[in-house]
Amino acid sequence: MGCRVALWGTGNVGRHALAGIDARPDLELVGVWVSNPAKVGRDAGELARLGRELGVLASGDADEVLALHPDCVVNTAMADDRLGDAVDDLRRMLRAGCNVVSSGPVFLQYPHGVVPAPLVEEIDRAGREGGASLWVNGVDPGFANDWLPLTLTGISERIDEVRCLEILNYATYRQPTVLFDIMGFGRPLSDTPLLLMPGVLTSAWGSVVRQLAAGLDVTLDEVRESYERLPATETFEIAAGTIERGTAAALRFEVSGVVGGRPVLVLEHVTRLHDDLGPDWPQPSGQGCYRVEVRGEPNYSLDLRLLGGDGDHNTAGLKATAMRLVNAVPSVVAARPGLLTALDLPLITGRGLVRPV
Repeated sequence: MGCRVALWGTGNVGRHALAGIDARPDLELVGVWVSNPAKVGRDAGELARLGRELGVLASGDADEVLALHPDCVVNTAMADDRLGDAVDDLRRMLRAGCNVVSSGPVFLQYPHGVVPAPLVEEIDRAGREGGASLWVNGVDPGFANDWLPLTLTGISERIDEVRCLEILNYATYRQPTVLFDIMGFGRPLSDTPLLLMPGVLTSAWGSVVRQLAAGLDVTLDEVRESYERLPATETFEIAAGTIERGTAAALRFEVSGVVGGRPVLVLEHVTRLHDDLGPDWPQPSGQGCYRVEVRGEPNYSLDLRLLGGDGDHNTAGLKATAMRLVNAVPSVVAARPGLLTALDLPLITGRGLVRPV
């Protein structure tokens, strides 16, 4: 028998998750929760832009959706600007006995050494008491910097450094809250946005380097963060709004796990809103990519190029996050109760998704 699934949130990632749930023959969509009153009562197929109905109507009542007792909740609701409420949502789902795969808060993908231990224990206890599991993941943080690099290290003789990069142009990303308020694009370079306040990068992506360290049996001395920004050389439009000349239009940051004074595990993001910015910064393969570099003996470089069916690399990134969660549902449902990490789960594949031509 397949898993009964509820979707929580139908935004940029959620609508792709709906399509993904529909694509898997072993998953049954039983409920959809939405925060936008305008979406209440609309069919899930319409919200997913499938061109057909799925027979499940969206609800704005969280209790009503949880009362359906789904085996798993696919939670894609925005968390970056509501961290406390997002954690409360997860605890509520777990205590209701619902397993959860979630795109955020991202620090929970591997919270050990990043999040205060009492909070980790509280979330884990909620899962144990409800007999349910929680797994937070996506593409980044997630697949592009957990199993992708860890798998590549499996053919190494010696490892000097593992570097995981996201190299993307975010101009087509329709999420003004993330781009403007959190990342600081389109704002004066003298302003310090939320993402770049001291310690925030480490809180968000320190979990990446600590999980890599755990997977490679490395003890880190410290985790460091650094960044640089570039201004727009002209005024231009992006999907989320206007970027004025002289305001922030490119960002490069690193979160590094350090051993003996040397970075050995590095998470790097190179984010542009215009392809001409930062010509001396790392350049993508294709329109955009995730890159893993393993330096040692031998040296490896692996590019995961992104391209959606609509020709947009950012669509592919959203789908990757959605499907990382959806495809993990059976494994998370079968796992032990409590807070899980990628290191706790078996290989997650697209089982059941191959279709004859």
